[in-house]
Amino acid sequence: MSTFSKAGRVLGELETRVMDLLWEEHPVSVRTACERLRGDHAYTTIMTTMDRLHKKRLLRRKKDGNAFIYEPAMDRSEYQRRVVEAALSPLLEQGAAPVLAAFVEVAADLDEKHLAQLERLIASHRRRK
Repeated sequence: MSTFSKAGRVLGELETRVMDLLWEEHPVSVRTACERLRGDHAYTTIMTTMDRLHKKRLLRRKKDGNAFIYEPAMDRSEYQRRVVEAALSPLLEQGAAPVLAAFVEVAADLDEKHLAQLERLIASHRRRK
């Protein structure tokens, strides 16, 4: 069973920081990740976190000598798309109108430009169909 459907809820603060680092810079070893995260966490904590992200299929790794080198399994936008899809799909199946209305409200509350962007995305999607 894939844990990706729970990824948005499961990623903790350190996991998010590690993913942010790897989206900016990759491939990265555990040692490099420790250095980039400014020594806030022990080597073994970073190693365990990166292994956990690998098991969640968010990171790929390959052996380099005695160590693993990690890189993102997908870019940030693909990750965000999958998290939103996993969260919204079950809600939309129960009734689309309230979910879509809430989505529009949240987007508009964050920034009015989001509404214009939503309109462009909808228009683009309709043209493709």
